[in-house]
Amino acid sequence: MPYIKILIHSVWATKDRKPLMNKSAKDAICSHIKEYAKSKNIFVLNVNGWSDHLHCILSLSSDQNVSTVMNLIKGESSYWANRNLTFAEKFGWQDDYFAVSVSQSGLDALNQYINNQEEHHKRKTFQQEYDEFMKKYEIDE
Repeated sequence: MPYIKILIHSVWATKDRKPLMNKSAKDAICSHIKEYAKSKNIFVLNVNGWSDHLHCILSLSSDQNVSTVMNLIKGESSYWANRNLTFAEKFGWQDDYFAVSVSQSGLDALNQYINNQEEHHKRKTFQQEYDEFMKKYEIDE
């Protein structure tokens, strides 16, 4: 049996980056993502965010890839949210997402960062955060 631990930090936004999630909706969606992921053997170590986006730490197994896992989580969670929560308009996620590998040594700091999204976004917009990620990880758009 292979022993694999591939940690991924993924971030995705609501459709058109609209601030559709209040705290209650965001918490419900995050909770649902954890439950759904478990049912599909997707290992979500943490998920949290703000009104217009979510951060997630995933641990991929040998038979999983980022694209498939992200499509499952995003697709099913938007379907669930529209059936179970109330929004000003139809809820959905943007097609794109951000995903980078994470080292075990950086996991505690990343968990703290994700857990403190509410405080973090009092000082910084999602666009500012996004721009910093793109620069930090040298991702060309």
